[in-house]
Amino acid sequence: MNTLTIYQVDAFTDHVFGGNPAAVCLLNHWLPSAIMQSIALENNLSETAFLVKESNRYHIRWFTPTVEVDLCGHATLAAAHVLFENNLVSGVAIDFFSQRSGELQVQKSDDGLLTLNFPSDHLDEVYPNAHLIAPFSIAPQKVYKGKTDYLMVYQQEGEVRALEVDFTALAKIDCRGVIVTAKGDVVDFVSRFFAPQSGVDEDPVTGSAHTTLTPYWSKVLDKKVLTAQQISSRLGSLKVEDAAERVKISGTAITYLKGEIYF
Repeated sequence: MNTLTIYQVDAFTDHVFGGNPAAVCLLNHWLPSAIMQSIALENNLSETAFLVKESNRYHIRWFTPTVEVDLCGHATLAAAHVLFENNLVSGVAIDFFSQRSGELQVQKSDDGLLTLNFPSDHLDEVYPNAHLIAPFSIAPQKVYKGKTDYLMVYQQEGEVRALEVDFTALAKIDCRGVIVTAKGDVVDFVSRFFAPQSGVDEDPVTGSAHTTLTPYWSKVLDKKVLTAQQISSRLGSLKVEDAAERVKISGTAITYLKGEIYF
């Protein structure tokens, strides 16, 4: 029987039951991918992060209940929170490395704010064909394609809030997921994220989606530093910064549980 310590952290929130929950498992060495996928399925959270320390940085991988993904913001934030909270790192910055996304970093400020430093996404506007927009109850104004996701832009926040989605139809679209967004009524922009293709119908707060959202809204609003909300039922608040080829995504996190897995 093997045992493994697991943490569950609510990311992009300052209170439990808010933001986006992620599981974090600290490993001495990599487990078989099938075992990590099974753990993620058993957790049934949008993401489980696995970490192995190598030299002065942590290698990190992310799994939804059904697939391994290229990048996950909230689970990286959760992982950094666990390392800082348990005094497993010295200093105010943690270097991560992903075989799929390269060099990543999380920095902690004096007030406890955690800032992700991630590669920026690049967007191309695409024709909003019927197959793509059919799963959505309201048609977008514009559609863009990033590295892994589609970005759909709406005229106002109320449309994003009211949007209904046919997840069965959406799951047939060839992408990781679809981001929907509009200019915010109170913050600079709002969003929601749907990814039934990846085993997550609606993700509560998606850090990686903001590598797509930030450069788009920075250009539209002519601002480098912006405030954002992901307006899921759990609600997540973020501060983001367009830093050329990088995006800085800031938020807080709080531990919900610590336990042991037996397998």
